[in-house]
Amino acid sequence: QVQLVESGGGLVQAGGSLRLVCAASGRTISSDTMGWFRQAPGKEREFAAAISGIGISTYYADSVKGRFTISRDSAKNTLYLQMNSLKPEYTAVYYCAERAASDSRRYYYEDFYNWWGQGTQVTVSS
Repeated sequence: QVQLVESGGGLVQAGGSLRLVCAASGRTISSDTMGWFRQAPGKEREFAAAISGIGISTYYADSVKGRFTISRDSAKNTLYLQMNSLKPEYTAVYYCAERAASDSRRYYYEDFYNWWGQGTQVTVSS
């Protein structure tokens, strides 16, 4: 049984940084495409970042490009999202997601992923 558990969220001032952690179990993530999505209050869940299962391709939403970095530690079976220069509009619940394959053509879409974590709250104060 695959489980994804996010942590690292919290309250931070605008301009600050946070590192989100997604600990995976039940399946090795090294060859899977992984993603981070977020859902702000009153809005639909949206794509934030993804990393391909094979190779080193990373993808970012335009709104976070240059501020967020997605990475993976295969030895720890863990996915990370380093978030810098945070803005109040980044306040949301952040979810990690895993696809049971290495392809990444549709990384932007929620239905591309097979498993989801429960989310971690990020609140950025102005």
